[in-house]
Amino acid sequence: MLTEEQVDRLFKEVEANEGYRLSIDLAEQTLTTPGGETFTFDITEHRKHCLLNGLDEIGLTLQHADKIKAFEENAAKASLGCLTVKTYAV
Repeated sequence: MLTEEQVDRLFKEVEANEGYRLSIDLAEQTLTTPGGETFTFDITEHRKHCLLNGLDEIGLTLQHADKIKAFEENAAKASLGCLTVKTYAV
């Protein structure tokens, strides 16, 4: 995990060196400087999964579309038993 001092140093490097680039490996949770210094960082597995797979809240929900559809179908079937249907002669 990056300390506050390390973050401050990286910001100073960015400010002092135009075109300064850091390499970030999200899968490995590492950040590497142009000089080869490597730092690790923390991220929740959920957030990491979303970022690696390009998922926003909607995309994440759509991954469960089959389960949602099955739930809706079962809920619709269950609610039919609660309905009272009246017929009227015309």
